[in-house]
Amino acid sequence: MLAVKDFVSYNDVIRQPLQMTDLRSLTRDYLDYLSIEKNRSPLTRRSYARCLERFIGFSGVKNPSDVSEQIIRDFRLMLANPKTNMKKGTQAYYVIALRNFLKYLVKRGIKTVPPETVELPKVPARQIQVIDYGDLERLLAAPRDNSLRALRDRAILELLFSTGLRISELCALDRTIPIDRGEFTVRGKGEKLRVVFISDRAKKALKDYLEKRVDIEPALFPSLSKGEKPKVIGRIIPRAVQRLVSYYARAAGIPKHVTPHQLRHQFATDLLMNGADLRSVQELLGHANISTTQVYTHVTNKELREVHHAFHARRRKQ
Repeated sequence: MLAVKDFVSYNDVIRQPLQMTDLRSLTRDYLDYLSIEKNRSPLTRRSYARCLERFIGFSGVKNPSDVSEQIIRDFRLMLANPKTNMKKGTQAYYVIALRNFLKYLVKRGIKTVPPETVELPKVPARQIQVIDYGDLERLLAAPRDNSLRALRDRAILELLFSTGLRISELCALDRTIPIDRGEFTVRGKGEKLRVVFISDRAKKALKDYLEKRVDIEPALFPSLSKGEKPKVIGRIIPRAVQRLVSYYARAAGIPKHVTPHQLRHQFATDLLMNGADLRSVQELLGHANISTTQVYTHVTNKELREVHHAFHARRRKQ
C-alpha cells in the first residue's frame, strides 16, 4: 500500500528545476502551469500557445539557451511589419506572452535570455467607441419578423445590451436561466462568478423567442440551419454572433462596424451616463481591476464637455 509520502503534488513537481531543454516541451509545461497553478482560462491558454508557437516557428530556436535579445528584436520587427497588418495592442500581447514565458523559465532555473531585457511596448490608451443612442435603438429593433431566427437574434441583441455579457458568456448560456426572476449568475473570465440582470425588454424578447422553440437543445441560443424551416444544429458559436450583429447593424443603416463587444461597451457607457458609479459598473462587467473599467470615463466625459460648452460663462458671451 502506498504511503502519503509516495504521492507528489503538481506544486511539488513544478517547483523543481526542469531537466528538459527542448523549447516546445517547455512551452507545453508552461501552458499546463498557466492552467493548473495560475487558473487561467482555456482561451488564455490558447492565446499564449498561439503567440509562443509563432515565436518558435519564426526563430527556429530549439533550446531556451539559444534565445537571444537579437532574435527577440527580429521577432518584434516582424510583428511590426506593415505587411502583417497587426494592431499595436496585438503586438504587445505577443511580447507580453513571450516575456512571461521567459520569466517562468528563469524561475524554474532554466538558462535563457533575462526577461527584464524585453521591454514592453508603450501602447496608446485604449479608446472606446460607442454608437449614437438612436442607432442603438434601430439595431435592437432590426430583426423585424416573427420567424425563429429573427426572434432568436432579437433576444441575443437585447440580452447583450441588457447584461453586458461577453460573447463567450452568451454562447455558453443554457435555456434554464431564470428569466422571470430577472437575474442570473454567469461564470466569466478566470472562472469568476457575477450576477447579471435582464431588462423588461430583454425578458419579453427571450420569452417570445423561447415560445417558438420546439426542440430539446439545452443551449439558450442554438445555431440554426438555413431555409424556411430552420433546424437546431447545436450551440451557437461566437463567430456566428459576430456575423449576425454586423448584419443587423448594416440593416439598421449604421455606417460604423459594430461588434457584440461593442454592445458591452454600450451597456457600460449607458450606465455611467445615467449616473451609475464606476465601482458598480466594474462589478456588473466582471472586471478584476477598476482601471479596466476606467476606459469608459473618457466617453462619459464627452457629456461633461457638452455641459461645459453649453452652460459655462454664458453671460460673458452676451
